[in-house]
Amino acid sequence: MAKKSNDRIKRQNVDEKQTWDLSALFETKSDWEKELKAVKDDLPEVTNYKGKIGKSAGELLECLEEKEKLLERFNLVSMYANLRQSVDHTDPERQKDAAKASDAQSTVNSELSFVETEIIKLPDGKVDQFLNEEPGLEPFERYLSDLQNRKAHALGEETEETLAALGSLFSSPYNIYNRGKLSDMQFDPFIDDEGNEIPLSFALYAGKYASSPSSAVRRNSYEAFNKTLNQYKHTFAATYATQVNQEVAMSRLRSYDSVTDMLLHDQQVTREMYDNQLDIIQEELAPHMRRYAKLKKRVLGLDKMTNADLKAPLDPDYKIETSYDEAAETVQEALEIMGPEYSEMIKTALSERWVDYADNVGKSTGAFCSSPYGAHPYVLMTWPDTMRGAFTLAHELGHAGHFYLAGKNQRMVNTRPSRYFIEAPSTMNEMLLGNHLLSNTEDKRKRRWVILQLLGTYYHNFVTHLLEGELQRRVYQLAEEGEPLTSDLLSKLKLKVLKNFWGDSVEMDEGAGLTWMHQPHYYMGLYPYTYSAGLTVSTLVSRQILDEGKPAVEKWLDVLRAGGTMKPLDLIKKAGVDMSKPEPIREAVAHVGKLIKELEESFED
Repeated sequence: MAKKSNDRIKRQNVDEKQTWDLSALFETKSDWEKELKAVKDDLPEVTNYKGKIGKSAGELLECLEEKEKLLERFNLVSMYANLRQSVDHTDPERQKDAAKASDAQSTVNSELSFVETEIIKLPDGKVDQFLNEEPGLEPFERYLSDLQNRKAHALGEETEETLAALGSLFSSPYNIYNRGKLSDMQFDPFIDDEGNEIPLSFALYAGKYASSPSSAVRRNSYEAFNKTLNQYKHTFAATYATQVNQEVAMSRLRSYDSVTDMLLHDQQVTREMYDNQLDIIQEELAPHMRRYAKLKKRVLGLDKMTNADLKAPLDPDYKIETSYDEAAETVQEALEIMGPEYSEMIKTALSERWVDYADNVGKSTGAFCSSPYGAHPYVLMTWPDTMRGAFTLAHELGHAGHFYLAGKNQRMVNTRPSRYFIEAPSTMNEMLLGNHLLSNTEDKRKRRWVILQLLGTYYHNFVTHLLEGELQRRVYQLAEEGEPLTSDLLSKLKLKVLKNFWGDSVEMDEGAGLTWMHQPHYYMGLYPYTYSAGLTVSTLVSRQILDEGKPAVEKWLDVLRAGGTMKPLDLIKKAGVDMSKPEPIREAVAHVGKLIKELEESFED
């Protein structure tokens, strides 16, 4: 009898070695509960400074140090609850604990909001005066400077405190989206090319069936997947509209020219840098990707090239099936180029259960890395049984390596750089893995396979996420004009974005319009376009590492160690790339064109 989709393994039955070990955060849940209470009880350690911050440099320093200590502790509390929930959204106890942490987050944010409000209200020149008087404030200089830059958009103390207290409500759209997607959605099984009923889930569709060599599996799973999405589209549209309208309202409340300006202000990115990523890649990459789509259609002998076929493997008879352990070893070898400190971290991560790679009911889809300050990073992914998973693993370990080094070299306040840079260290590891695999084979077919994996990375960042970014740009504009964001409008917009990019090389159906329901990134501000910025940087710097070796590696490691001490433009310049100009983007896109050209030539012999 065929397995149904809801017969997938339950979390409690997963082999422990496939799960992460959260004891670096808390040994037991009881320890977590005690610390959750203790952190809330210790809030007065910071709130005692209310009204005193402007009195002296010494009191400002004491307050900032007490706040940092408290946030270090709360960060571990919050991360523990969120990581436990991310592996099983169906468990009521984990849901309840995550909700407790979320409520506590709102309390902490509300109680501590006075710190930033009082610093912002300090008279011009006061912060510089305090920095001169108290050397201990030096680690907080960047933080204090950023707060001064927000002066024009700050609200009154009471208003800021109220908004901070509403934090859990503001994050509700994201939570509702995840709860609907991971707890409530049930997908009908689909029929494969041999007439078997195959179970379906979000994770299985994205990680396995969308890239199946069988057109029947790809297309039938796509139909079954979209059938369920279609049933939730009105609810998800209302959820997303709530997110966008909340951001629009906040941008007006804070007197920004637009919601986009507000979101870019936090990233410390100019509108020109943002528009360059979206405009140049869409315009210059589209011709290359259309050639790629037509190549797939011809080589695979497809009757037509559909949205369901875009991730079809181009050489379906050649695949490298691999276990997680084998892939982990390959990733470790590929990253040895990064030197002993980085390599030792990778070795520890892979041997001491920093990675949760099981597939079970209720687990978050996709992959992510969480990096709690004061503990080690944690990686979540679902292992797909193919070598493609090695690129996902390398990617997430790139985030881990970044925050591991930043955490070792910076105080908590200085660990996180702008989101604009966040995807550079992760995609760097994918580039290094690809280079490693290419340099270790003379086999023409394996070389083709590696190029296809690298193109998978470019597809993910320069196409999937970039076109999410384009949809966001249009959605924010319409929302500011007062246009209601309905499921019909979102689907039509997404379809238009896809058709503009792919032209007549791919037939887009109504199901393609539902792509806006696939990802949680729309609930994270202007996150999607930053994937392309990160990959632009890693494409160029990985070429430097290949050409120059150790000096380029050391330069890159220094960038990672710098954490959040610099603005993104300056940080990336430190690595040798100037993102204020369009040339790096054009160079990265041209590199994709070369990969596609080599691919085309490999099928001409």
